[in-house]
Amino acid sequence: MATLAAAEKAEFAFVRDTVEVRDSVLSRQVATLEKAGYVTVTKGYVGKRPRTWLALTADGRAVFADHCRALRAIAGGGDG
Repeated sequence: MATLAAAEKAEFAFVRDTVEVRDSVLSRQVATLEKAGYVTVTKGYVGKRPRTWLALTADGRAVFADHCRALRAIAGGGDG
């Protein structure tokens, strides 16, 4: 979620490499987040190579922002 929150969209391979997990692990997480309505998955091609892009939905961004605020409150960082 944090990786996707920093961009409008990100390629699957970039997210996988950034969070240092295997394809299968990320695929399961993305499927769960997509089912919850927090992530959209778009498939297409760059040249002849298939690509998958991930993006947070508006709900996904809101839920992630709420989560970050809750973590800051727990850590004593206030609302900001």
